[in-house]
Amino acid sequence: MAQHWPELSHARDGETFAILHLATQMLGKLRVAHAPWVNHGWHATLHPVAEGLAIEPIASQAGNFTLTLDLARHAIVLHVGDGERDLLPLDLGSIAAIHKNLIAMLESHGLPATFHGKPNEIENAVPFAEDAAARTYNPDSAERLHSALARIEPVFERFRAGFTGKCSPVHFFWGSFDLAVTRFSGRKAPPHPGGVPGLPDRIAREAYSHEVSSAGFWPAGIVDAEPLFYSYAYPEPPGFRDGDGSPGRFDTALGEFVLGYAEVRSAYDPEAALLAFLNHTYALAADLADWDREALERTPLPPQ
Repeated sequence: MAQHWPELSHARDGETFAILHLATQMLGKLRVAHAPWVNHGWHATLHPVAEGLAIEPIASQAGNFTLTLDLARHAIVLHVGDGERDLLPLDLGSIAAIHKNLIAMLESHGLPATFHGKPNEIENAVPFAEDAAARTYNPDSAERLHSALARIEPVFERFRAGFTGKCSPVHFFWGSFDLAVTRFSGRKAPPHPGGVPGLPDRIAREAYSHEVSSAGFWPAGIVDAEPLFYSYAYPEPPGFRDGDGSPGRFDTALGEFVLGYAEVRSAYDPEAALLAFLNHTYALAADLADWDREALERTPLPPQ
């Protein structure tokens, strides 16, 4: 069944994923600058759509609009409420060129175009406008990511459907460049210590204001690493990292259980392997932290 899950590798796909990572940051930052703040920063995330990843609509005097990172058209696509549409190719040769042309596209439609100009959660980040280094965009790499997200997102949705407590949407965080879903116990958490590179401490404390068990898929983006799935708890309950994360393992450097994308892809049933990892690591966190699982969980209901 592995042929249904595309192969991903940093050596082949990393440069394109880096472009996509920085492009998602521009879209997310636009939403931060022009939309009301929502708990845990959920208003600023991107969401999986058929074409790729999209931000929620932004209201403006010129009309509501949204932007999609279209991994089929290989472009940032603008949709305006009055039916107008525009398209910005991703293969422009540099991040500075994408940044300049994104602003120009928005301004040409009379739409808000201001946003913070420096990437977050990236060490030694270069402002978008100054990042003129030559970058090669590979459509095949983008299509591989598109295909992978299309297979992963339904598994995350099935996992989310088994929880009746507070739970995030299945959404994409542009800072770290990962698809995530987060379950909450309902209890407040101790203040997060902060210290996340490129992320203001106040944002980290807002994100982790309550106890969570969170899982996701990290394609690596601008970071030189292989794609993986992860699962962690905040605050981390005693004994969590010593638990059996099968089929994953605990990574002490990352502070979370990880399972390589390649390992899932090569499984006889990738969907079942991924769901087993999500359920097992969540149960470990919830049991050790004494969550009221009987009140918070249910058997996922099939489509009606």
